[in-house]
Amino acid sequence: MLNLISIKLSDANAFVAAHHRHHRPVTGHKFSLGCEQDGRLVGVAIVGRPVSRYLDDGKTLEVNRLCTTGEKNACSFLYGAAARAAKALGYRKIITYTLDTEPGTSLRAAGWACAGLAGGERWTGQRRPAVDLYPPQKKLRYEKEL
Repeated sequence: MLNLISIKLSDANAFVAAHHRHHRPVTGHKFSLGCEQDGRLVGVAIVGRPVSRYLDDGKTLEVNRLCTTGEKNACSFLYGAAARAAKALGYRKIITYTLDTEPGTSLRAAGWACAGLAGGERWTGQRRPAVDLYPPQKKLRYEKEL
C-alpha cells in the first residue's frame, strides 16, 4: 500500500538525482510530495510555478519533476495527490510535460488530459544551456482543471 508524505525539497531532489532517467534536480518549488511503500520512499513529485512564463498566471502550478522507483500505481498516486494539494491551496489548474515517446498512462489514470504538443525540442535564446539538460525531443503537455 502506498502512503503519501510531505517531503523537503532537498530530499526530493536527492531522490531525483538518484533515480530520474533524464532530468536533474530543480532549484525551487511550492511543495513536494513523496510516497512510501512499507516505510521506504518509492516516489516523489516536485511542484512549482510553470516554467513557461506565458503559463505563469498565479493560478497554475506545474509538476516540475515526478520520479519513482517503478512501484505499481506510484506515478498516478503522486499526480493525483499533487492535483488535490494544488486545489486545496487555491490553484485552478495544474500542468506537466512528458516526452512525446512516453505514453502518459499514469496521467490519464489520475484524470489529467493531454493538451497536445508543447514547445520545441530545445531551449532557444541567450539563456539556453550550453549542454542539453534533457533529451532534445518534442514534449506533450498534460493539464488538469481544478
